[in-house]
Amino acid sequence: MAAAGGRLLGAHVPATGGVANAPANGKAIAATAIQVFTRNQRTWKSAPLGADEPRAFREALAGSGVRAVMAHASYLINLASVVPDFRRKSRQALAEEIRRCHALGIPLAVVHPGAHMGAGEEAGLRAVARSLDDVLARTRGAEVTVLLEATAGQGSCLGHRFEHLAEVLMRVGAPERVAVCLDTCHLFAAGFDLSDPRAYERTLEDFGRLVGFPKLRAIHLNDSMRPLGSRVDRHARAGRGFLGREAFRRLLHDPRLVRVPMVVETPGPLAAWKKEVAWLRRLAEGPAPRSSMTGAAHPIV
Repeated sequence: MAAAGGRLLGAHVPATGGVANAPANGKAIAATAIQVFTRNQRTWKSAPLGADEPRAFREALAGSGVRAVMAHASYLINLASVVPDFRRKSRQALAEEIRRCHALGIPLAVVHPGAHMGAGEEAGLRAVARSLDDVLARTRGAEVTVLLEATAGQGSCLGHRFEHLAEVLMRVGAPERVAVCLDTCHLFAAGFDLSDPRAYERTLEDFGRLVGFPKLRAIHLNDSMRPLGSRVDRHARAGRGFLGREAFRRLLHDPRLVRVPMVVETPGPLAAWKKEVAWLRRLAEGPAPRSSMTGAAHPIV
């Protein structure tokens, strides 16, 4: 396994004053991986990138020590929406995010699959695939991979089962441009007990069988404020929630995940992220957890 110092660890860092400021925030917390917003997430409309922003961002990134960067698309996006105007806006927003990422040199754009709004899971998953086909057709040539994020399963949200992610990947017309981001809080909330060694192993085995580790391009390292199967997305700092310290030790020592960028999405400020990332790196540098037998770990439904 690669040394812990080579781990791609960091946080979702602010881009206050312009996205070119984000790499410096990553450097301030000794991150080797960061996630950013390239635009205001609270509105559909966004100001275009300034003429010098892509160059400034690339130069700042090159001198920051950050080796992996991803963007998170707007939380407003619902690729499965049954409302035509909302679906149109969602597709447009994701296409714009991809174009911005391409200009900035950000290779990964994370997006939540969406909610079926009563149409049912099968109809919703088909709608997500159709929306992705539309977006990817509009952004041909963009060197950006869309990452579908596993969700906690609140309401009618899709993506809380590996079968959902696999279904979209199977249906989308350009699967080479789509991959997956896992979130440890979301998985736990959806019923995957990463806190139990046997359940953890079964969860990873199921993911490898249904989706495949080559499709895993990022992980959000979040603990959960709510208990297993709550279907509620509430992040806690790593090791301070219901997942606990040992779950993160397993993740950080798992050879299947060693090259996957991992970022925390907890509240700042920078000093808090620096402390959290340092704790995770120490955990990765420490002793590995004892191996355990595999066991059943099917999500709570």
